[in-house]
Amino acid sequence: MTTKNQPSRGPTVADVARLAGVSKAQAARALGGYGSVSEEVMSRVSQAAETLGYRPNELARSMNTGRSNTLGVIVGDIENPHFGLALRGMADVARQAGFHLLLSNSDETLDEEREAVRVMLDKRVDGIIVAPCSSLADDNEHLRQVLAEGRALMTFDRAVAGLEVETIQANFLNVAKEATQLLLAAGHQRIAYLSSMRIAAPYSHTMTLGPTPVAQRVQGMKDAYQEAGKALDPAMVRLNATGDDLVEQILSELLANAEPPSALIASDNLIAMGILRGLAKRGLRVPEDISFVMYDDFPWTELMTPPLTVVAQPVYEMGREAARRLICHIRQQPAGALPEFEGWMVVRGSVGRVKATSSKGERD
Repeated sequence: MTTKNQPSRGPTVADVARLAGVSKAQAARALGGYGSVSEEVMSRVSQAAETLGYRPNELARSMNTGRSNTLGVIVGDIENPHFGLALRGMADVARQAGFHLLLSNSDETLDEEREAVRVMLDKRVDGIIVAPCSSLADDNEHLRQVLAEGRALMTFDRAVAGLEVETIQANFLNVAKEATQLLLAAGHQRIAYLSSMRIAAPYSHTMTLGPTPVAQRVQGMKDAYQEAGKALDPAMVRLNATGDDLVEQILSELLANAEPPSALIASDNLIAMGILRGLAKRGLRVPEDISFVMYDDFPWTELMTPPLTVVAQPVYEMGREAARRLICHIRQQPAGALPEFEGWMVVRGSVGRVKATSSKGERD
């Protein structure tokens, strides 16, 4: 008998065993998914568990099987719709395979990412998908620890130098070149690219950006300029755009330049919104006063006036593939060849011809 303030005890393995007419050990094996039991015992135990409303002790099952049926996912910014769409793909595949997701936000900082990895290992996740804050080998001992503890690991969006794990990311080299060629063909010579990638010094062409999408995008720009017989000004590559205030600061610096850019490329949708907000505040129109391209395609980009030219990528499909492959690795099943994901251009109305300049250097 329970007192008024005491919660009632839920059904136990012993209760299920008693109703199913089997031993407690047989019921535990059937409910925990380890060891072997006959089909008849499995059927009786399952029916008894359903009748009693039995819920398994996940911690106990994890200790018995070595698995928690949980995947850890660490992203840089859960407010970024890019990661939201990828997470939807991961969750859809995980649910179908009987896994749950444990999500953490690193805020693009190494300390937060390290702590998230520690917590997930403590929670005994079976594997982790991470969009790493840094691609430098020296910054990622915590990811090597995941492998050392026998957990599956995949990186998403960005690879890590020297880390022998699969990476799910789109190839942007060709499409970045195509986007730059589109702007060059419209007469734009000064094309600025803004990214949230963190670096300690201003960008230079001798700088190594690692195995990252940013490296591919910048290289694609450089290739387009070189093919046109020109050179990309390194001052037009602006990194560290990690929040609205910094996007605004970078935009102010670019527009105050003696030779300001006539076209802007945003590395993600959050930077894009910051740029568009800043342009509107200054009374600058797209594309009449300045042309604009952004990476990632979301429904709102078509609702803008004008609709925005974008570089799209199959984010949902990439999320699905990341979860599918991680689960295959956990189950020690072949995952097949790593697919190649390509970005592509969607040309709309935000790119116009560059305005002619007067003898004073002012745009007409």
